Amino acid sequence: MVHPSPEELDTKEIDIRSMSSSHRHLDQVPYMHKVGMPSKQNLLKEIKSTVKETFFSDEPLRPFKDQPRSRKFVLGIQAIFPILEWGRDYNFTKFKGDLIAGLTIASLCIPQDIGYSKLANLPPQYGLYSSFVPPLVYAFMGSSRDIAIGPVAVVSLLLGTLLQDEIDYETHPKEYLRLAFTATFFAGITQAALGLLRLGFLIDFLSHAAVVGFMGGAAVTIALQQLKGFLGIRKFTKNSDIVSVMRSVFTSAHHGWNWQTILIAASFLSFLLFAKFIGKKNKKLFWVPAIAPLISVILSTFFVYITRADKQGVAIVRKIEQGINPLSVSQIYFSGDYLMKGVRIGVVAGMVALTEAVAIGRTFAAKKDYQLDGNKEMVALGTMNVIGSMTSCYVATGSFSRSAVNYMAGCNTAVSNLVMSCVVLLTLELITPLFKYTPNAILASIIITAVIGLIDFDAVVLIWKIDKFDFVACVGAFFGVIFISVEIGLLIAVSISFAKILLQVTRPRTALLGKLPLTTVYRNIEQYPDAAKVPGLLIVRVDSAIYFSNSNYIKERILRWLVDEEEQLKAKDLQRVDFLIVEMSPVTDIDTSGIHALEELYKSLKKRDIELLLANPGQAVIDKLHASKFTDLIGNDKIFLTVADAVLTCKPKTRVDDV
Repeated sequence: MVHPSPEELDTKEIDIRSMSSSHRHLDQVPYMHKVGMPSKQNLLKEIKSTVKETFFSDEPLRPFKDQPRSRKFVLGIQAIFPILEWGRDYNFTKFKGDLIAGLTIASLCIPQDIGYSKLANLPPQYGLYSSFVPPLVYAFMGSSRDIAIGPVAVVSLLLGTLLQDEIDYETHPKEYLRLAFTATFFAGITQAALGLLRLGFLIDFLSHAAVVGFMGGAAVTIALQQLKGFLGIRKFTKNSDIVSVMRSVFTSAHHGWNWQTILIAASFLSFLLFAKFIGKKNKKLFWVPAIAPLISVILSTFFVYITRADKQGVAIVRKIEQGINPLSVSQIYFSGDYLMKGVRIGVVAGMVALTEAVAIGRTFAAKKDYQLDGNKEMVALGTMNVIGSMTSCYVATGSFSRSAVNYMAGCNTAVSNLVMSCVVLLTLELITPLFKYTPNAILASIIITAVIGLIDFDAVVLIWKIDKFDFVACVGAFFGVIFISVEIGLLIAVSISFAKILLQVTRPRTALLGKLPLTTVYRNIEQYPDAAKVPGLLIVRVDSAIYFSNSNYIKERILRWLVDEEEQLKAKDLQRVDFLIVEMSPVTDIDTSGIHALEELYKSLKKRDIELLLANPGQAVIDKLHASKFTDLIGNDKIFLTVADAVLTCKPKTRVDDV
């Protein structure tokens, strides 16, 4: 074979318009695999596949396959009550761990529950009620081994704020309590419905950054509201924004502060923070911050009792109703003006509670390497809140502080919740009269200590480093909560999360690709500065599905890339663009608007005497391109498996040795 001389190679060019007749060029082109065509699916099968992936991606019915009817019945009962499944392997060793964990979280929950009920503007016994019945129900129906159930600060504050907007708890306490039960009932209905309808993915629309900001803002708001009990202020604003709270604090500075209250609150706050510091320094001493609140309540109650500080202006709890939860079914509004208000408040509180509980459950499930069924969790949480609303409870969910203590204490199963519930039962039956002289100041200190952990500075810094738009969502939610209200902060968090989704969908990323030296790999020229553009070609990658919401933008963005490239080439007197290659590997799907945009792009390029080529369209995309006859429009020979194949075949007027 006679090889061309170097001089001939330097001058020889391949004319792209005579490729079809150039046998010499075709001999040099290696074998190229065609883009695969998916097998045709009938419509029913396609719909079934889509529904399965959307709602049943975890294949919940898989264990039932090929099982006899009796076994299916047993599996069905176990699916509803997981305790019947893991309970068969339960032993005394596991019980020891659960007993210690249950007693530990009970010592933490009792003082917290009394304080959290005040955030919801409810009498203190309702906080204890909510740590008795809901954990019992969850222990039988929940799938998490580590989550500790009960009232939490953020949901208590949210519920209290939303209820107060409808009914004043001081002037109409009975109606306020009834609306609280109604909201709890519909919070449970919302949670259970999301689980039963397999709609758990909806809670993922609230981004992590928005949740961090919302939780941080709620923590600051809760801490500021505790200044009433911390400083011993009698008349305090009912608004939750920082301006109203600080105005109320400073206007009462000359006559409304009580130094004995401040002394008690500051002393025990220092003790609680020190206990928390010890627990963080030494993980083996996790029980110190867990038991510190109960010790603080006992000591402060004893101090107030022997000194009769309540006669010196120190506000005390005074009375907690003794006995277990009374039934409250008859108090729920199932008709009337307050029904829809209860539904609205319940849906909001239920969604926030659900988001917190699922996030906590997933965190500890990952640490112990077991799977958490999100939809089962929603059904369990919803059922416990529905039953709770009928037994004088308000919205309960997973508590992060208690769950962390539960995990550190060595819990093995949900039996730790049963132990905690039994301790709360004994407290309600026997001990509640002893809380009469418990100062409100100690409850304020306990709540402040608990909510400090909700402010995640490390997460905020990380969000700033990773994604500035996420940081805007975080900061927006934070300032919305502290400067306006909890519900407005939540609305901002949801709105910014949706805005980010819309922005990413309507304005997807595109990139110019170049060839990496000594390879046939084509990558983003911004990420790889040494990637070289191919003369006569413009290679563009689209990094998202092409839908009605972004198809016009993608078409216009590609044409802008083309205009910019032609201007640069013209300024440098270089070869014009003859081919536009669209890399479609990241394009997961396309709709009719997307195909119409490609048709318009093709026509626009044809007017400029530029050919359009596609590289590696996926299964769903190529199927729709064929169905719409778009492949006939541009030609099947213009669709390639890789960008390298497209470049090798259609490289315009370039030297053979560069090919």
